[in-house]
Amino acid sequence: MKVLVADKFPADGLDALRAAGCEVVLNPELSGPTLAAALAETGAEVLVVRSTEVKADALAAGRLGLVVRAGAGYNTIDTKAASERGIYVSNCPGKNSIAVAELAMGLILALDRHIPDAVADLRAGVWNKGKYGKARGLYGRTLAILGMGSIGRELAVRAQAFGLQVRAWSRSLTAAGAAERGVTFCATPIEAVSSADIVSIHLALKPETRGLVGPAVLDALKPGACLVNTARAEIVDETALVAAMKAKGIRVAVDVFAGEPAQTSGKLETALFKEPGIIGTHHIGASTDQAQDAIARETVRIVIEYATTGKVPNCVNTAVRTPATHLLVVRHRDRVGVLAHVFAHLKDAGINVQKTDNTVFDGAKAATALIQLDQAPDALLLEKIRSGSEDILELSLKAI
Repeated sequence: MKVLVADKFPADGLDALRAAGCEVVLNPELSGPTLAAALAETGAEVLVVRSTEVKADALAAGRLGLVVRAGAGYNTIDTKAASERGIYVSNCPGKNSIAVAELAMGLILALDRHIPDAVADLRAGVWNKGKYGKARGLYGRTLAILGMGSIGRELAVRAQAFGLQVRAWSRSLTAAGAAERGVTFCATPIEAVSSADIVSIHLALKPETRGLVGPAVLDALKPGACLVNTARAEIVDETALVAAMKAKGIRVAVDVFAGEPAQTSGKLETALFKEPGIIGTHHIGASTDQAQDAIARETVRIVIEYATTGKVPNCVNTAVRTPATHLLVVRHRDRVGVLAHVFAHLKDAGINVQKTDNTVFDGAKAATALIQLDQAPDALLLEKIRSGSEDILELSLKAI
């Protein structure tokens, strides 16, 4: 199996793919038209990316079967176009959780102690102990976490170690789940942030979270509160954020923001960093050796599983529920042509198969096929299928 790696990737991971029998093509400089051209030229069946965008033209250019995002988010991949072409998209959730939580905690500390500005003044030859000797301190203060996935949970542990009182809101968080983690359950984002000294965002970017931290949430913040975003820029309404910074003295730390340069180095043009009271990092939340090694191992596992079994761990674009309305259960002898006989009759009747799972029993004498259909075969068709092959042992139909 040929694998195109279109971003930087640990050497150990590349070696592991080769050891598994994969032909690996490494070209971390690919993007846009050059990515599409490389996919067409190499005929790669698997594409591995980190920050490289994968658009519809690239997905259509070659013979891809799988795109692996070597990271947690996958908003840089056109999953709709991939789904339309039957291309799996997979990711590596949870492997960078500790790294991002560590950075979020570091940004919280940096905001409280004004560390970036203090260092900048020292480097400029300015001594101002009076200014930088003032800090609120973290112990006993309140942190609101928006999003209690793997990163939010890791941050909660670290925040509690600093003596912070943690409040949390997440679409999947329950009161019982919050109690298990020693955090205060909040029913809404506004409830979570309304009494918080610090807010840290750890939500996935989805239609329902885009712009979630907008005027209503920002208006609920206390004057002088701190806001940290290491998730996705699009979750925060930056226009409303700048207004809150000016009106309420909100201090902000970000690892993600609108207008990030696509390249690893270059010039930055964004109005956000012209505001006083903001600090930031270069979208490096997952960029620790530990996190990248863990992500590489998970990427290799996904590719090998796909190559050997055809199954895709962590797939993000298969249908949760298909249009199937009925399940045809076929218990049959494990012989050539049995399922072809069944499918031929279904095809002639205009019935579409949505999903098939065929389990072979010990000894490979018999098997059971579970076939999801988009409509019910009538009694006459079922009898044709049953009587048309002596290798069908039993056949039944169930409504889904």
